[in-house]
Amino acid sequence: MVEFQTFRVAVVQAAPVYLDAAASTEKACRLIREAAERGASLAAFGEAWLPGFPFFLSAPMQELFWRASAEYIASAIEVPGPETEALCQVAKEAGIDVAIGVVERDQQTLGTAYCTMLLIDGREGTIIGRHRKLKPTHRERTIWGEGRDGSGLRVHPRPYARVSMLSCYEHMMLLPGFTLMAQGTQVHVAGGPGWEPAAAPKGGYLWPRQTLLSRAFAAQGACYVLCVGGLRTQKDVPERYRALCGPDLTGNSLIIDPRGEVVAGPAQGETILLAECCLETALAAKAVCDVAGHYARPDVFRLTVDGQPIEALLGGLHGTPLP
Repeated sequence: MVEFQTFRVAVVQAAPVYLDAAASTEKACRLIREAAERGASLAAFGEAWLPGFPFFLSAPMQELFWRASAEYIASAIEVPGPETEALCQVAKEAGIDVAIGVVERDQQTLGTAYCTMLLIDGREGTIIGRHRKLKPTHRERTIWGEGRDGSGLRVHPRPYARVSMLSCYEHMMLLPGFTLMAQGTQVHVAGGPGWEPAAAPKGGYLWPRQTLLSRAFAAQGACYVLCVGGLRTQKDVPERYRALCGPDLTGNSLIIDPRGEVVAGPAQGETILLAECCLETALAAKAVCDVAGHYARPDVFRLTVDGQPIEALLGGLHGTPLP
C-alpha cells in the first residue's frame, strides 16, 4: 500500500519596503525564517515583491512619474547579487525552499527591469529557477521588459513535490500554463500584485481576477496553487511619491487544492497563510483529467516551446567576447 506523505506550504502576504532592496531583503529573510519555524517546506512571495510592484503606473506621465521610474530601475536587483545571496543563505539555514518575485535589472543594458520569479533550493542555498514574465500587462509595459525567452518555463522536482511558477496575467496566456502542466507540476506559485476588486466598475473591465485564474489553473493542472497577493497602502509608499500611488493592494491570498477548491484564505493583512498538502489529492485529480496525458490529443494539437536562453548581443561587441 502506498503511503502518501503530507507537506506544508506557506504563502507570505506582506508589504515590502518599496524602492529599498536592502530593507526588503532583510524583511523577506525574517519572514522566510518564520515560515520555516511554522513547518513549511516552501514559502512563496508575490509578484515583484522585492522591492515592490510599480505603484505609479496609473499616474500621468509627468516629471514625478519619470523620477519614480528612474528610481525604480535603480532600486531593481541583479541576479545573482547581494540580495539573492542573502535570500539563498537564509533559505539554506532555515531549510526551506523559497519562491519570490523580484524586479530584476538587465545586467547588460542597466536600463530594463524584468518581473522575475525565483525559486531557491533550501537544501543547497542556490537559485534553481528563474522565470521572467513573458508579457507584462497593460501599463506594466511602461516599466517592465518582456522576458526574452522561454528558458524559465520549467517544473522543478523537489523532495516534496514538483514546483512551477508564473506571474499574474501569464495565467491568461494558456500556453505557458499548459507547458508547465505537461511537465507534471504538482505545486504552482501564482504571484500577483494583490488587487482583487469584488466587481467591475460600470462600463469598465475587471482585472486582474487572480482568484479566478488560480482556481482554473489548479483544476486544469490537477495541482495545488499558491495564489500570492501583495499588500500596499498609501502609507507603504515613500512619501515623495504618494501622489502617484494607485489603488491599494489588499492581498487576498489563497491556497487552492488540485480540484480547484480553496483550502486556505483569503488572507487579510500581513500574515503567513499555511496549508497541509498531499500528493494523493493531486494524483487522484490527475487520474480524472491529465490535460497533457490521457486527456490530450497530440494527434490533433502540438505545442513547441523554445527553451533556449537568448541574449541581446550574441558573440561579442567589436570582436570582444561578452562575459
